[in-house]
Amino acid sequence: MDFQEAFQFLKKLNANNHKDWMDKNRDWYQKIRQDLILWCNKMDAKFAEIDPDYFSLPGNKALNRINNNLLYHPNKPPYKDHFGIGFDKKPKHCDFYLHLGINESFLASGFYKPPSKILKSVREAIDYNGEDFKAILNTKNFKKHFGELDKSHSLKTTPKSYSKEHQHIDILRLKSFFVETSISKDLIFSSEFEDFLIEKYKVLLPFRNYLNQAITV
Repeated sequence: MDFQEAFQFLKKLNANNHKDWMDKNRDWYQKIRQDLILWCNKMDAKFAEIDPDYFSLPGNKALNRINNNLLYHPNKPPYKDHFGIGFDKKPKHCDFYLHLGINESFLASGFYKPPSKILKSVREAIDYNGEDFKAILNTKNFKKHFGELDKSHSLKTTPKSYSKEHQHIDILRLKSFFVETSISKDLIFSSEFEDFLIEKYKVLLPFRNYLNQAITV
């Protein structure tokens, strides 16, 4: 996969974000898209070797559409400034999300502003055995690769039916349960990128398994 060409395309698209330019460069886009799909298929097979519960998807399903949803966001430009890829994208589970963009690139997983039913299930799991979740978050390896849970979406009060004295109230207040780590373009363009993703997938498995188990019990 020629990621340098993919980023060149995104840069040009961002400077000419309208349908006329895309129509004139549709062949270029389709070439990059097909290359990305093939690369996604390769990574899909590698992740499946690691995780016996991996939810395999063809690359065209893992790769998100490049069109923005103008119905709900009419002020956005027609096209995104990034390629978004969701591996292990089982419905209503947290996937292994890769964001490749001209302004930022990152890897993320967990639940970002989930619907109330999922949020309720995660909180119930933390109420029941939050010490297991914290043990995962506090491992040296997890902290090294992902730091800590994003805490930018949090209640100022306590969730309904939970005491402010709850031993896990610090994470019960959260409205999102996810982590992310930034990725440099130098790494994306290097021969080490795929090994980097495989390593991160392994580190995230206990975290993702806990959250996915929480919503299926």
